[in-house]
Amino acid sequence: MRPTLAPETITAAITQHIRAREDLISAYPDLDDDTLQDTLEGLTDATDIIGAVIRSSLEDAALLEALSTRLSDMKARRDRLEDRMRTKREIARKAMTAAGIHKLTHPDFTASLRTGAASLEVENPALVPAAYLKPQPPTLDRQGLLAALKAGITIDGVALKAPTPQLNVRTK
Repeated sequence: MRPTLAPETITAAITQHIRAREDLISAYPDLDDDTLQDTLEGLTDATDIIGAVIRSSLEDAALLEALSTRLSDMKARRDRLEDRMRTKREIARKAMTAAGIHKLTHPDFTASLRTGAASLEVENPALVPAAYLKPQPPTLDRQGLLAALKAGITIDGVALKAPTPQLNVRTK
């Protein structure tokens, strides 16, 4: 049977587990870790509920990966269709220009050639005057800061944060 993953169920199970753990340690101070864990597993649902939460996160990860793959495939298909559309329009533009056809009217569409707006072509960016360059705001070099702090360098405004426990879930 799959335990419910409601927040109040999880909280209640963890609270029950903590109380039972404290009671067991108080009653049996010499209890070894394995026996304590086995006893708690029999007394509470905490490990089953945590397992269900992790299993649910693995299902979400699988769905996320499938969606990411599907989105990637669909984006690639969209890009191919967009390229194909541009190529076909360019063929039609060149054909109309070469044939001297300025307007083409069909029952389902009308196509016409018009002079486009002038566009910018930067031939040599190094020759562009500074007045036409936009200054960029500075960004933190997080990797550089981390490396410096790990090397023992003190830097005002930053510090190494104490590591937090990480959950590692293996499925194979």
